[in-house]
Amino acid sequence: MARYHARAGRRVRVFKCGPDFLDPMILEKASGQPVYQLDLWMVGEDLCADLLWRAAGEADLILVEGVMGLFDGQPSAADLARLFQLPVLVVINAKAMAQTFGAMALGMAIYQPDLPVIGFMANWVANPNHAATLANSLPPGFKWHGYLSRDESVQLPSRHLGLVQAQELADLDARLDRAADALASQPITSLLPIETDFCRPRLPNVRGLLAGVTVAVARDAAFSFIYQANLDLLALMGAKVVFFSPVAGARLPAADSVYLPGGYPELFLRELVANEGLREDLRAHQAAGRPILAECGGFLYLLETLVSEGRAWPLVGLVPGRGSMTEGLRGLGLTRADLPEGSLRGHAFHHSRIETGLQPLVKASRPDGREGESVYRLGRLTASYVHWYWPSNPGAAAALLRP
Repeated sequence: MARYHARAGRRVRVFKCGPDFLDPMILEKASGQPVYQLDLWMVGEDLCADLLWRAAGEADLILVEGVMGLFDGQPSAADLARLFQLPVLVVINAKAMAQTFGAMALGMAIYQPDLPVIGFMANWVANPNHAATLANSLPPGFKWHGYLSRDESVQLPSRHLGLVQAQELADLDARLDRAADALASQPITSLLPIETDFCRPRLPNVRGLLAGVTVAVARDAAFSFIYQANLDLLALMGAKVVFFSPVAGARLPAADSVYLPGGYPELFLRELVANEGLREDLRAHQAAGRPILAECGGFLYLLETLVSEGRAWPLVGLVPGRGSMTEGLRGLGLTRADLPEGSLRGHAFHHSRIETGLQPLVKASRPDGREGESVYRLGRLTASYVHWYWPSNPGAAAALLRP
């Protein structure tokens, strides 16, 4: 939908419900605009409202991709839609399904009667006859907005953390265009306009919190899990951001602080190990007492070794211990940590484990009260599996990065 409307000349802004990094990469490619996360717990109601208000001021169309199923999680995509009165288009995977499609649609529509459901689409449809069966199964008054056929040429490949990154798919534009072409003949394209009003909330003034501070941010195919809202916050607080690519062999730029985000370091270990100069630079930066903030994949990179495919790879060595890749998911969920700098919220999602004798600074907690990930501190180095959402507490984020 984003690619279809962008090609038609509309200014399209897309949001992703939940804390995901990978879907927004695809959505950004489809729309041609930055994609932000909306999550009532991690981002918060006021920041979600501000993001939507800002987008409404510059866009012809706002699309929000849900997370998991419509009612999954607390808070859910349905909670977000209800709070901001976002019209909900329900897309149902109709593979190997006939009239049960109508029953599922009925359940989705009445499960929470105050949810603004505007209609239904089907995905993985075999042929036009299959589509007609699905459309005719809908209860009276339910709107059919069309379907997408089974088409391997538009399917997006996945790996252990989700979709393959947009920058790794050479034919992504072609896939998106084919999907948009398929959508062009469907009723969904005539759905616009549906108008929704957003109110701008009052947010705290954070300007100047990092004035004059230079932050070096690792960004490439190995370190790509970066919330755009975090980068925006750095700029708003007055920081100068310089990007560098560990995979490409870059040395550490001159900077007061270093940010090593998550991503896929396990896929680029040969290149990372070969970049001995950067590893030396990071050790010198730490020895000088300057801040380093490492998240998930960035945390793995700072260990002494990482075991992958039966081999132990020597890494930076700032954090004692070793990591190893695992077959199954080892951590998943929203999380919060009460750090000395203040409380920060974020998200953890990893297929690895870490063995270290280092004692945690704090243990994060999940929204339901269960224990979450460990947060480690060595001097000005802070490392954890958590991907922090810095706007949840700009003061704490600034304190972590301020020299």
